[in-house]
Amino acid sequence: MSSAQLIISLTIVIYLAAINILTFCVYGADKRRAKIQGARRVPEKTLFALALLLGSAGALLGMRVFHHKTRHWYFRFGIPAILFCQIAAGVFVYMRFFAA
Repeated sequence: MSSAQLIISLTIVIYLAAINILTFCVYGADKRRAKIQGARRVPEKTLFALALLLGSAGALLGMRVFHHKTRHWYFRFGIPAILFCQIAAGVFVYMRFFAA
């Protein structure tokens, strides 16, 4: 593996870790706010946007840990579908550009 590929790989890993931790924390914060009457909530568009920005693993984990947005069908099926597509795209990119 060349040094450029190593830098790219490390950057991707750091980004994925950061976006998934952020997404997980946002799901937790929104669940906490949901219990407070009149508290300002995180819009559902933002929750989906974080998942689309490669934070779908953090979103799915946040849904499971905080039991948040599990009754909405579009979260229950949408977030795993996004995660599946992202994994498939990641495997494709890895096989195409990084595999020997």
